[in-house]
Amino acid sequence: MMRGFIIIRASRLEQIFNQLGAIMSALDDLKAEVAATISIEQSAVTLIQGIAQQLQDALANAGVNDPALTDLTTQLKANADALAAAVSANTPAAPPAEEPQT
Repeated sequence: MMRGFIIIRASRLEQIFNQLGAIMSALDDLKAEVAATISIEQSAVTLIQGIAQQLQDALANAGVNDPALTDLTTQLKANADALAAAVSANTPAAPPAEEPQT
């Protein structure tokens, strides 16, 4: 009777370990997806900031002083700043570096 109980427990432990393996695999996939999303968002911030700067430089070089275009440049920069703030707010802090064992 005790042997049957042990076999059932061992079978249940195997199921738990298999489920844990599946959970860990899903967690690794999720971590990779989050990292890719953060990278894409940071690229978008860089792109928006670059467009705003190019527009501002082009206006300055052409001697154009159009308030509507200046407002557009300001709005682009504000949007980039807002996106950068959102990315920063939702980016997990880097884990502390491990100190070498001596």
